[in-house]
Amino acid sequence: MSTTGQPNCSHIGHFLLSGIPYLEDFNLWLGILLISMYIVAVMGNSSILYIIRVDQELHEPMYIFLFMLSVVDLLIATTTMPKMLGIFWRDNKEIPFGNCLTQMFFIHFLSTLESGILVAMAVDRYVAICHPLRYSSILTNERIFKMSILIVGRGILYMVPIPLIINRFLKWKDNVLSHSYCLHQEVMKLACEDITVNIIYGLFINILGMGIDSLFISISYLLIIKTVHGLVEDASMKAFSTCTAHICAVLIYYIPIIGISVVHRFKNPTAPNLHILFGNVYLLVSPVINPLIYGIKTKQIHVGFKKVYSQVKTSRNI
Repeated sequence: MSTTGQPNCSHIGHFLLSGIPYLEDFNLWLGILLISMYIVAVMGNSSILYIIRVDQELHEPMYIFLFMLSVVDLLIATTTMPKMLGIFWRDNKEIPFGNCLTQMFFIHFLSTLESGILVAMAVDRYVAICHPLRYSSILTNERIFKMSILIVGRGILYMVPIPLIINRFLKWKDNVLSHSYCLHQEVMKLACEDITVNIIYGLFINILGMGIDSLFISISYLLIIKTVHGLVEDASMKAFSTCTAHICAVLIYYIPIIGISVVHRFKNPTAPNLHILFGNVYLLVSPVINPLIYGIKTKQIHVGFKKVYSQVKTSRNI
């Protein structure tokens, strides 16, 4: 019997990630689905990065933040995809303890970065619509740089303690995780020791991160709606249409997070694997859909893509 008083507690050197129970016969097709989503995410976000990089007219605050969002989306997808494919295609479920902590940090860190960037984009839309004459004087390159440093610094400050408060546990009840990647809220439940600190810190981070970020985004759009309401119909529609892509990006970020939380708490006995399936794809939703939304809804990205395509076509004809 262990010193913790729990008979099944032991030291572990690795965790075992999971595929989707009872669907092992479809692992090949599930892997194909995931790699297809990853390819779309890489191609879409890489295209946006290239277009913004080469088109000088897109070196504005809105597109700088979009550039940052695409970088984060690429990193989120890349952080989880190799191991997920190893599970579905090679049945390689083992992940060393240290690697699990590293993956856990980057998943939570990048998710926090994405939330912060969405707030910065909301501020950009607020200034552009509510204070258009002061837009260039408010969102200067220096301020954008400071906002970027604040977003990254906040993410590091919030998430560095996560692997540390997991690493303090010495013994574990089990080492089998229900998802194909490591999350703090799931790993901590396997510890034999008191996890009160983890629960409180996780709640603290959720309030300071997603909670405050969603509040700032909501306030920004309330102010935008108030300003737009006072304009004539055509002007108000044109002004608000510039927010469409960002609103979609916000919904794409928050709905899967809320959805997976609800699915975990209210599991359907008729679909016991729904929360696992949902959890395996939700990290790829934003990286896949965001570039499609901005490519469709943002006229300047359309124009930039046409310019790049014309240049490539011209160079081939020479």
